Amino acid sequence: MSQAKVDRYKEQKKNRKKIMRREKIASVLRKCAGTVVVLAILGWVGYSAVSMYQKNQPASYTEVNITAISDYISSLGVD
Repeated sequence: MSQAKVDRYKEQKKNRKKIMRREKIASVLRKCAGTVVVLAILGWVGYSAVSMYQKNQPASYTEVNITAISDYISSLGVD
């Protein structure tokens, strides 16, 4: 080995804990970023599916008989 390789090896050995810690932090950050992206995509797909399902459902209508209210108002004489 040349002296440069020996010096580089000694430097790496001396800073091995720092290097390993940096690599571990980078790995965790990559995993977290990937998880966030996957969750965002799944949320978007789920929201789109629910929206499409609700859009295809028939609208429900409720009939209201207001003749009793109309009769009461007309009996009061208020027009």
